[in-house]
Amino acid sequence: MAPRADRRPFFQRLVEFISPGPDSKDELFRTLAEAEDRELIEPESRLMLEGVLRMADMTAGDVMVPTPRMDLLDINADYDELLGVVIETAHSRFPVYDGERDNIIGILMAKDLLKLQRAPELNLRTLLRPAVFVPESKRLNELLRDFRSNRNHLAIVIDEFGNTAGLITIEDVLEEIVGEIEDEFDEQEQENGIYTLADGTHRVAGDVAIGAVNEAFGTRLSEEAFDTIGGLVAHELGRVPRRGEAVEVGGLRFAVMLTRGGAVRWFRVARVPEAPVTADDGQLD
Repeated sequence: MAPRADRRPFFQRLVEFISPGPDSKDELFRTLAEAEDRELIEPESRLMLEGVLRMADMTAGDVMVPTPRMDLLDINADYDELLGVVIETAHSRFPVYDGERDNIIGILMAKDLLKLQRAPELNLRTLLRPAVFVPESKRLNELLRDFRSNRNHLAIVIDEFGNTAGLITIEDVLEEIVGEIEDEFDEQEQENGIYTLADGTHRVAGDVAIGAVNEAFGTRLSEEAFDTIGGLVAHELGRVPRRGEAVEVGGLRFAVMLTRGGAVRWFRVARVPEAPVTADDGQLD
C-alpha cells in the first residue's frame, strides 16, 4: 500500500522538524535567527522561511493594488489610446472594463494588441481572457497555490459587497517571500540610488541620503532631523506613505512606487511645476 500523503500544514511540519520545538511563531523566528548565527542555514534561506511564515497570515487585501491605483483599459477606447497606456505602464496584463471602472469584463495580454495592429477588423472582446476574482480574505498561501494550478498571473480582488477592491499578481505574492523582484525592464540603479527615467522623472530609493537628493535636484531639504529621504517624507505625511500616494516636499513631488517591510523602497520624483505668474503679481495697490 502506498504511504499516505502528509496533509499537515507546512507551518506545523516545520515546527515539528526543529528541535526543541518552538511553541509560537516569535520563538520560531528566534530559532531561525539562531540557526543562521550558527551557520546552519544561509541568510537568504532564513529570510525566505520567515517570508513564508508571515505570508501564511496575510490575505489578498493586505498586498493588493487598490482600485484607484489600478491601471485599466477601456474596452471602448481606440487602438492608439490602448497602446499609449500599455507603453506608459509597461505591464504585461491589464484588466479591461466596460462602462464603469468597477465593471471588469476580462484580462488583456499586452502582446495581444499586436493582433489588432495586423488585423484591425478584429473585435477587442475576442482577445480578452477570463478574469479571476478572489475575495479580500483569500490567504496568500492559498492564492499562490491557485495561481500555480490555474496558471494565472493576475486576479481581481473583490470586497464583501462584490465590488472591485483591487488587483493582485503572482509577483506580489512571491515578493512577500523572496523580496523585490526586478524584471528585465528594471534599469540598473546608480550608486547613489537616483537615476533618470525615460519621461524625465527620477526613481529614487527610499534609503537615499537627503544630501544626495539635494545635490541631484539642487534643493535645500533639511538634513538635521532625518538622514534618508524616506524618513523625511514619512515625517511630512505623518506616517509611512502607501504605494500610489504622493507628497510634495521642498519643490519636489514624491510618488511612492513600491513599499517593502513597512518602508518605502522606491519613489518617483518630479519637480513641482511653478505657479503661472498673473498680470497682477508683483504690483502694488
